[in-house]
Amino acid sequence: MTRLPRPAAIVLLALLALLAAYPLYGSLLFPEKYAFLLQKVTGIMILAIMAMSLDLLVGIAGMVSLGHAAFFGLGGYMLAILSPQYEAADIWVALPLALATVAAVSAVIGALSIRTNGISFIMITLAFGQMGYFFFNDSRLAGGSDGAFIYVMPTVEIAGVSLLNLESKLTFYYVVLGAFVGAFLLLRMVLASPFGRVVQAIGVNENRVRGLGFDPDRYKLVAFVIGATIAGLAGFLGAAQYGFVNPAMLSWHQSGQALVMVILGGTGTLFGPALGAFVLELARMGFESVTEHWLLPMGLFVIAVVVLLPKGVAGLLLQLERKPPPEAEDGA
Repeated sequence: MTRLPRPAAIVLLALLALLAAYPLYGSLLFPEKYAFLLQKVTGIMILAIMAMSLDLLVGIAGMVSLGHAAFFGLGGYMLAILSPQYEAADIWVALPLALATVAAVSAVIGALSIRTNGISFIMITLAFGQMGYFFFNDSRLAGGSDGAFIYVMPTVEIAGVSLLNLESKLTFYYVVLGAFVGAFLLLRMVLASPFGRVVQAIGVNENRVRGLGFDPDRYKLVAFVIGATIAGLAGFLGAAQYGFVNPAMLSWHQSGQALVMVILGGTGTLFGPALGAFVLELARMGFESVTEHWLLPMGLFVIAVVVLLPKGVAGLLLQLERKPPPEAEDGA
């Protein structure tokens, strides 16, 4: 995790260049679909942030969670709750409060969840996720089952001077791109730190880590909170983009979709789940454009990727990194 494999670095830099330059070539290549694709790619990057945050738990720390969408949805709902009706929320207030709320809630849920392992951990995170879903679905808070609208984008101002106009889809696109890159670099830095090395060791052999004198539960809890908070950031951005939140953001279906992205991309790599988000969503777009019964070919596509690439897209890139063994000398 300290060094990004060269093939992966090349692919990621190429992807970043394509994303950064899309507003330049998108309007020329796709004049009729430029605005739609701009919004779609923005949404994919938001999902990629969520997938990377889940990989910290699943692929790095060995905690398979089916309730991760609860934090994604909570981040979005916090924007809706903090936004005055028909007025813009101050992002310098709304974003820190939203992330702090997600971190606090995840600390409580994590403290209870990490006491279990394996199937039990999956079930308890699923239960907490569904509790969050039904809380927002059955209460009048933020619209109940109908959800709530966010009519105005948050403002980014200092002393009354506007720094960014998030109402501009192009500006928001680059804000999300910056958040996407920032989340990846932050997670890389965390995993390269002494804390991150212990978390990686826990994912390999928790008992050995405990035998070395570390408290695995403490490290797992911090990793759980970090992953949840980054997922909350993704939810905040998703709610800002679509101007709407509903309980489905917290459902296990959303958690399952993120888990599929992690698996397709390659667990434990960070860059893999980011690529998995693009692979899954672009495949979905392709199948939807061909047939209204797109779920069948989509399922077959996922099965094919899992069977042919058991370590995901990242595994394919990692294989390219490995050098072939030197040929044996004659007579040796």
